[in-house]
Amino acid sequence: MVAPVRCFAILLAVLASAWSPGANADGATHPFASSVPIPDRYIVVFRSTVANPAAEAASLVRGAGPGAQLHHVYGVAIRGFAATLPAQALQGLRNNPRIESVEQDQTVSLQATQFDATWGLDRIDQHYLALSSTYVYDRTGDGVTAFIIDTGIRADHVDITGRVGSGFDSVGDGRGTADCNGHGTHVAGTVGGSAWGVAKSVALVPVRVLNCRGSGSWSGVIAGVDWVAGTTVRPAVANMSLGGGKSAAVNAAVAGAVGKGVTMVVAAGNSTADACSYSPASEPSAITVGATTRNDAGASYSNYGACIDLYAPGSSITSAWHTSSTAINTISGTSMASPHVAGAAVLVSEANYDANTRSYASPAAIGSFLTTNATAGVLSAIGAGSPNLLLYSRGSGAAAEPGTTTVGIASVNGYGAKSGKNWRARATIAVGSGTDKATPVANVTVTGSFEPGGSASCVTDGSGRCTVTSSAISAAIPQTNFTVSNLAGSRLSFDGATASIVILKP
Repeated sequence: MVAPVRCFAILLAVLASAWSPGANADGATHPFASSVPIPDRYIVVFRSTVANPAAEAASLVRGAGPGAQLHHVYGVAIRGFAATLPAQALQGLRNNPRIESVEQDQTVSLQATQFDATWGLDRIDQHYLALSSTYVYDRTGDGVTAFIIDTGIRADHVDITGRVGSGFDSVGDGRGTADCNGHGTHVAGTVGGSAWGVAKSVALVPVRVLNCRGSGSWSGVIAGVDWVAGTTVRPAVANMSLGGGKSAAVNAAVAGAVGKGVTMVVAAGNSTADACSYSPASEPSAITVGATTRNDAGASYSNYGACIDLYAPGSSITSAWHTSSTAINTISGTSMASPHVAGAAVLVSEANYDANTRSYASPAAIGSFLTTNATAGVLSAIGAGSPNLLLYSRGSGAAAEPGTTTVGIASVNGYGAKSGKNWRARATIAVGSGTDKATPVANVTVTGSFEPGGSASCVTDGSGRCTVTSSAISAAIPQTNFTVSNLAGSRLSFDGATASIVILKP
């Protein structure tokens, strides 16, 4: 990341407001900051046929003209690079047959607020309230590695000392993986602290992508995810308590790490909005986590919707802090919920690891295990489309590969709109599962074509809908036919029933 690394603005604005008795336990009402485009910074994703991303990236940046600067090269989770590029180079890159996409780098953020003492561990080892003031665990995460993609870790903290390995830094400010913010140490303590953690013996690896202010860029985050994907230690879980505006490149990187066997657990976000509008929360292969309060209510700040997999305690969570080797802090947010689930994923990974054969459960199997064994139906006020599932850390049985969900086209609607001397057609497709396709399904890639008007695709949001637009159609042509030809997505099966409509010129 280059200065000013307000870039990814993962404004980890960990607001350390003083706790006082009677403070609102809901805590973090501060949303992820709105994503802001970073001027002249772009993330370029190659097609899979590019064999040497580093050489290709260097060549393209050299040829981009004055002011071009290469920042990161990606070769594992995705193939591509991030660079500062002059405007005149963009069209050539977008027309390059070796390039899949060109996306402007942007800021992201996450926040947390200080309040009273923790209760999260107490909640996740039992199905129902009232709390028992104990945390019972059957495993400790021994033999499993957890990557903390965050602000770094204070390695000498008494809660985690001796279990923090060497990691990766994309910030480049000379501090390496040391935490000068606090958020990463807090998250690490919840994942695997001896006092505050779910998995008390897990090996922790800092992946520092945010600076002392909790700021960074999507390109730097992708560099961290790419590094994690390239490691060989398995079984492994990674936690991403960060987020921002939806980014295809970020989601692709997370999916790439999952494809390399890393279980990716991510925060849903703190904007009281549909998690499907954010990254990495909208990535289907990740385990996306919403936050709850001690009363089993959805936290008022938590994002919601179909992209969430399950909920976990997130308000008023106490864990390790960076200001000394014994410091603690109590903060709130989906950033605090996600590491509870990451810790539980570590426990499932340990239970399903065979050291003799070096075989381990897949990320999909671990995610399915956690949602299948979660406590169902106890949550209130969790938002439209959200699963009523609360993390349970003591599930039994083997982790198995999940099945597929059959999806189909619920409806297609369209209209024509003037476009200069021509016109364009727009079609909105609704995708669902179950009887009459009544259950909306997010993150489905819809492929179709306008005749005339060309092919088009889109990805459904939390409502199960998305919209495609044709290319320009001559004013002399009175109509176009739009046909949906395919639906695709993670663990999804298309029922095969296509649909067509006629869209008239306006």
